[in-house]
Amino acid sequence: MTTDAALSPPLAWTGDAAFLAELEACLRLRHAPGIGPRTWKRIFDRYDSAAAALDDARSFGPQGLCDDAAAGALARGASTPAARREMEAAAKKGLVPIPYFHPAYPARLRELPDPPAALYVVGDVGLLSGPCVALVGARQCSRYGFAQAFEIASGLAGAGITVVSGLAFGIDRQAHLGGLTGPGRSLAVCGTGLDLVYPDANLDVWRELAATGAVISEFAPGTPPQAQNFPIRNRIIAGVSLGVLVVEAAARSGSLITARLALEQGREVFALPGPVNLASFAGCHALLTQGARLVQSAGDIVAALARELAAYVDAPRPAGPVPPPRPVRRAPPEPVARGAGLAPAGAASPRPAPAGLSDLETAVLELLDDGARTHIDALGSRLGAGAGALSQALVLLEMKGLVRKLPGMYYTRDA
Repeated sequence: MTTDAALSPPLAWTGDAAFLAELEACLRLRHAPGIGPRTWKRIFDRYDSAAAALDDARSFGPQGLCDDAAAGALARGASTPAARREMEAAAKKGLVPIPYFHPAYPARLRELPDPPAALYVVGDVGLLSGPCVALVGARQCSRYGFAQAFEIASGLAGAGITVVSGLAFGIDRQAHLGGLTGPGRSLAVCGTGLDLVYPDANLDVWRELAATGAVISEFAPGTPPQAQNFPIRNRIIAGVSLGVLVVEAAARSGSLITARLALEQGREVFALPGPVNLASFAGCHALLTQGARLVQSAGDIVAALARELAAYVDAPRPAGPVPPPRPVRRAPPEPVARGAGLAPAGAASPRPAPAGLSDLETAVLELLDDGARTHIDALGSRLGAGAGALSQALVLLEMKGLVRKLPGMYYTRDA
């Protein structure tokens, strides 16, 4: 299905000459015959920008970056018309492009041996730079897998983690819907151009993602859902994520390709165990015998990735071609009682925060120091913190035994 609904305008990117030159250089490489992702990765590793690289294209052969024929074609601009047609199509569709060297391009994707030269985004580009976990699995799934995908995704999103999946039926759909229930939200990686929705029946989810999450693709506008696109797409699902959970997969499943790619990329691989008599869980059980981490809840994943998640608490996100989310800022807690926050005579002194906490974690502990139950929304309002960053801080504080989560999303200091 083709859609222009809910597409964000490209803002002023079409009028930024430097941005246009950089995007054109990335797309020229992508359209150049005989040059693929591993080649342009070698090229990008030698230069500070794609535009600077192509200005020096005639030296690619002597440097061993590609053969002389491909280098000569790039220098002559043979792929420039195709690159410019793609840029015009993206602008007409309102797609937001992110070239390889742009600050909003996900740093985790630059670690890949075959990264995309550029990405297109609809929605919140800031999600690409936050903590992400992928949930993948069968299109034709069991009722158990269907329910678990939603529940685990909801738990991850509630902890401020973005749920990544591929917008397919079954497990993918449930993963996105569960992710959209929490502050972490959800991100879809598509095997088509972003002006197409595949499958058509997921248009409702696509619209929700475009409005409150994000949808990304490396494919040009108008690219149809061809079979060869989806393994290519899967490397991005794994690459943008800290880990991949296979919720339900048969012995010969495309989800196992994503798991293999995750292992090759150094990501954590998780698997949900299922009934032993269901063939649709044979792939999960095989992964568990090969060393994948067994998962029964979102908390298992959060605990396994605690070190990686700690790096995102209170960390700024890079600005992108669309306005980034509100950055986390530390503000002094508002007084809970009258008297400008001064403790009455005889009151206990505030407990000092342990060393090694982030600014946001310290501010949360200070606000919870009176021992009262405080709702997560009140914490966010008083601290001026974004929902995702605050949820991550609370999860880490809970894991450190410093705060306790109470029913109804209330929190209190525990130590």
